[in-house]
Parts: sequence; C-alpha cells; structure tokens
Amino acid sequence: MDLKVYDIILGPVMTEKAYRLNKVDKKLVLRVHPQANKVQIKSALETLFGVKVDKVNVSIREGKRRQLNRRVIQGSDSKKAIVSLKEGYSIDLFDQAGGPAVAQQPVHQKD
Repeated sequence: MDLKVYDIILGPVMTEKAYRLNKVDKKLVLRVHPQANKVQIKSALETLFGVKVDKVNVSIREGKRRQLNRRVIQGSDSKKAIVSLKEGYSIDLFDQAGGPAVAQQPVHQKD
C-alpha cells in the first residue's frame, strides 16, 4: 500500500504519560497508520515538521474484546509511534493542541 505523507501521521496521543515524555524526555507520542513502518514515519515527520528524527519506536495495541449478550465484539487495533528527535529539534504538540485537560481547584474567596 502506498501511503501519502499526510496519511501516515494521524495525530498526537493525549495522555499524561505522553505529556511527560514530551516535556521531560523530549519525545513525541503519535497515532500512526496501522500499515506505516518506521522509515515511513521518520520521513513523514521530517517532511511535515522540518525536524531531524533520531529514533522511532512502534507499538501495536490490539483492540479489546467485549461481550455483548452472546456476541463477542472486537475493537479496532491501533498503532502508535514514540519518536525521539535529534538534539536541538523540538515539536511542542501539547501547547499547539491546547494542552491536556487539567482539573482546576475551586478558588475560595473570603468576604
């Protein structure tokens, strides 16, 4: 299958672990096309964002199986890539996307 550059990167993963990896370890966690390989992911990132990629790790998550009455339903599989950028390059996906949802404490004012 011939994938286009815009078809490979599906979007960022917005979890607390992905946020920590982005801020502390300078890594990106992205949802990618299930048939994309490491070389395609690397070239797509370098083309779209103009950065140099050091390393790409790929993880495949199988969809959960659930039982609905007598039927077993299989969820869809997904693939994510954890990308390490070379020194001096960065992409701040969380600030561009509005950041993760953070619960704010109510402010009590004394009258």
